[in-house]
Amino acid sequence: MTGPVLLVEDDEQMRNSTAQALELAGFSVEALGSGDEALALAGPGFAGAVVSDIRMPGMDGMTLLGRLHEIDPEIPVILVTGHAEVPLAVEAIRGGAYDFIEKPFVVQELATVIRRALEHRGLVLENRRLRAVAGKRDDVEARLPGRTQVMVDLRYRLRAIGSSDADALIIGPTGAGKEVVARALHDVSARSGRPFLAINCAALPESLIESELFGHEAGAFPGALRPRYGKFEHARGGTVLLDEIGSMPLDLQAKLLRVLQERVITRLGSNDPVPLDLRFIAISKVDLAAAVARGEFREDLYWRLNVAVLHVPPLAARREDIPLLFLQLVRESAARHNLGERSVPAAMLPGLAARDWPGNVRELRNLAERFVLGLEGADPLPVLGARLSERVAEFERSVIAGAIAANGGRLRPVYETLGISRKTLYEKMQKYALDRRLIVDTGKDG
Repeated sequence: MTGPVLLVEDDEQMRNSTAQALELAGFSVEALGSGDEALALAGPGFAGAVVSDIRMPGMDGMTLLGRLHEIDPEIPVILVTGHAEVPLAVEAIRGGAYDFIEKPFVVQELATVIRRALEHRGLVLENRRLRAVAGKRDDVEARLPGRTQVMVDLRYRLRAIGSSDADALIIGPTGAGKEVVARALHDVSARSGRPFLAINCAALPESLIESELFGHEAGAFPGALRPRYGKFEHARGGTVLLDEIGSMPLDLQAKLLRVLQERVITRLGSNDPVPLDLRFIAISKVDLAAAVARGEFREDLYWRLNVAVLHVPPLAARREDIPLLFLQLVRESAARHNLGERSVPAAMLPGLAARDWPGNVRELRNLAERFVLGLEGADPLPVLGARLSERVAEFERSVIAGAIAANGGRLRPVYETLGISRKTLYEKMQKYALDRRLIVDTGKDG
C-alpha cells in the first residue's frame, strides 16, 4: 500500500474524524477542505487516490472528478455520496470514477476500497515506468504538439532540464501553455511520483502570503490557534510551481531567495529551521529583466532563477502548427464530453492558421470546445463583431448542450452539475431551442 490519500470534505468535523480513522488504518492522509486544494496536489504522476464528497460548495465532487481526469484519466477517485445521490454516483462510475461509498459508512469499508484503488494506481504507474524503460516515447509530444522548430527546440530543452533537479523559469505570453510545460517538466523528472503544487502568487492575499507559504506556529498572530504547515512543506519531495512570480511582493522575494539558496524555511512564530526537499519552477508572463530595471523585481532572485529557462512561444510564432493543434484539441474535447469524433471541415483549417490569436492556445482550445459543442450546425467560428450578450448566450447554449449530450439526455445530472434548478434548465432549453433527443442523436452520429 503506497501513495497518499487526498480526502476532500468541506465539513471540518467529518473531515478530521475520517482522516484520523484512515491514518489509524495505516494510510497517509492529506485532509483538504476544497477541490482546488486536491487539484494542486494531484498531477499526472500522482501515486495516490482521491476520496471526495459529492456535495460541496464551490467545486463539487463531480466537477473535481472531471478536472482530475483532465490531468490524468487514471487517477482513482472515490466518491462519498448520500442515499439520494446514488444514481448520480453510478453515472460518475460510468464516467470514470473508481468507486463510490454511501453515507453513513463504516471506515473499514472505505479503507478496503482505498487499498484496492492504491494497488490499481501502483500498477498503472509501474506499467508507465516499464514502457519508458523499454524506450517508448514519453507523452511530451502529445502534451506539446507541433512540428515547427520552436516546438522541437522546446521539447528538447524540456527533456534536458527535466532530467536534472535544477530550478527552472518558464516565460511566455498569456494562454501559451506555460503550466502545461511546468507539469511536463515535473513528470519527466525523478520527482514525478511526488506532489506537484501550483501556487498563484497574484491570488494570495498579501497579509497571509507568508503564512500560506511557510506555515505558522500556534499564537504566531491573532487567530493562529494551532500550528499549520505551509504550502512548501505540503509539497515536500515534489515540485512547487510559482505562477505569476513577478507579482510577488519585494519583501517576500527576499525570503524566497533564501529558501532557494539554503533549502530551509522558518515558520512564522518559530526560530527553528525546517529543511526542504523541493524543486521550484517559476512562471512569468512579463519580462523579469525589465521588471528588475524598474525596481519591481529583485535582481539577485532574477539571476538565481535565470539558469534553466524555457521560452513558450505564442501561436503567432508557430502558425504552421495551428491546424494540427486544433484537430488534437477537438479530439480531446470530444472525448471529454463523451461525444463521437467530430469531423473538422478541411476548408476551416487555413483560416485558423491565418487568424491572430491574442489568447494563444487557451483561445484556440476554447474555439475547439465550442466547435465540439456547436450542435446547432452553425458556423463554429465566432463572429468577431458580435455583441457581448450574443457571445455570452452562445457560450451558455453550448455549455448546456454539451452537458445534455455528456449525460445521454438525462436532465437531472445536468442541472445538478451546472448548479441550477430544474425549472431554470427547462427555461433555458426553451430559450435556446434545445431538444435533448436531437442533441443525443447528434452526439451519437458524431
